[in-house]
Amino acid sequence: MTSGSTVTSALVIGGAGFIGSHLVERLLADEVAVDVVDDLSHGSLGNLADARNAAGTLKIHHLDAGSAECAALIGMRRPDVIYHLAAVPRSRSTGELSRAFATTMTVVDAARHHGVAKIVTAIPASAIYGRPASKDVPVKERPLEPRGVRGVVARATVDLLEAARDLDAVEFTALALGTVYGPRQRPDGGVVAAFADAARSGEAAVIRGDGRQTRDFVFVDDVVDALGRAGVKGSGLVINVGTGVATPVREVWQQVSGAASPDPVAEPAPIDELLRFAVSPVRARIHLGWAPWTDLSDGVAQL
Repeated sequence: MTSGSTVTSALVIGGAGFIGSHLVERLLADEVAVDVVDDLSHGSLGNLADARNAAGTLKIHHLDAGSAECAALIGMRRPDVIYHLAAVPRSRSTGELSRAFATTMTVVDAARHHGVAKIVTAIPASAIYGRPASKDVPVKERPLEPRGVRGVVARATVDLLEAARDLDAVEFTALALGTVYGPRQRPDGGVVAAFADAARSGEAAVIRGDGRQTRDFVFVDDVVDALGRAGVKGSGLVINVGTGVATPVREVWQQVSGAASPDPVAEPAPIDELLRFAVSPVRARIHLGWAPWTDLSDGVAQL
């Protein structure tokens, strides 16, 4: 499969999760045959309800992606693209992160052995660019400078994919995602979902620090569009996926909650909290033909 060719089959690791389930729907709509691999530790079959009722070829496999059974599935299916959406979990547990990297090694090895053309993965942008100065925000892609254990695992994932590309011609694209939000996100999965859950219950949200720290909030539909494009474009690159807009967390609570909601409850910010962060989407425009189109108010309205 070369850049510009058509994807006809895909295997989505983490396909029952928040982002993964939206991606599965997009692939099915594009008439791609999809295999979902998910151990359901974080995902849910309920997230795939619409996909299971949609037209197209969908197979769901309740498997650990690091298992021999998953490697055998990759060999049997030989998909055009593997979408690995579980490479860097949200957890800060070194045990869970080390298991995730071991899983990635197994997936990459299976792809190499069975001639899979491309792997597309997602990594957290906020963990791979160090602590950028305000003048450098929005951050462009630059040499990776991991921040914390998640950042180390993200960089190691990219290094592993680069090695597979050099040694075995397995292409890759690594999308460095901003703060993704949207329908189906669990309250413990992101700040916007947590705010929406608090607003629905009439409770005060919890904000770490003073709420002036900024993030790049990007809607899940926009992210899925970038993932779909990365199946055939952007090979060999780390590509930022975000809006380029640094939005204060407190402003997000105001948009989600409305004027009548209680003031947020402040908790101490973690020691490694980034005060200002957003990513530049310029490379995505050039190499994927992608740009975000959902502004924050429209995205919040869809929640």
